[in-house]
Amino acid sequence: MKTTKKLGTILLTAVAVAFAALATAGRAARAGTQDSAIASNQEKGAITVPGKFYCNIKALTTAERARHKLLTEKLISVRKEVVETEKGYEFQYGPADVTLAELAEWVAAEGKCCPFFDFHIDLERKGALLCLRLTGEEGVKEFIRSEFPVAGK
Repeated sequence: MKTTKKLGTILLTAVAVAFAALATAGRAARAGTQDSAIASNQEKGAITVPGKFYCNIKALTTAERARHKLLTEKLISVRKEVVETEKGYEFQYGPADVTLAELAEWVAAEGKCCPFFDFHIDLERKGALLCLRLTGEEGVKEFIRSEFPVAGK
C-alpha cells in the first residue's frame, strides 16, 4: 500500500512538473525566448526563476485565471506604445481601447500571482492616454521581457 501511494505521489509530481514546463515553454515561445533556468516548485504552486521573481499559479481561481488571460491578451494587442524605463516598462493605451477599470482589474489579479511587481496606473493628457507601468527590484526588467512581449508595434 505504501509503495502504491508513493508511486502515485511520484507520478502526480511528474505530471505537475511536466504541466508547469509546458506552460513555461508556451510563455517563453510567446516572448520569443527559451529560459531553461525556469523550474517548477509544485509544492508552493509557483513557477520560479533564479532569484526573487516568481508567479504563484495558485493565487487565482480557474475563472479568475481565464479572465486574467483574456485581459492580458487584450492589453498586449491594443497597446499603443511600450516605453522602457529605468526600473521597468510602461505600456500606453488609448481610452477607447482599454478602460481604467480594466487596467485596475488586471493589476489586482497580476498583483496576486506576481507580488514582486510595483504597479503604476496613470491617466495623462487630459484623459487621452492611459499608462500602465510595471517596475520592481533590480532584475525585474528581464522578467518582464520573458513574460510579456515588449517590442513596440
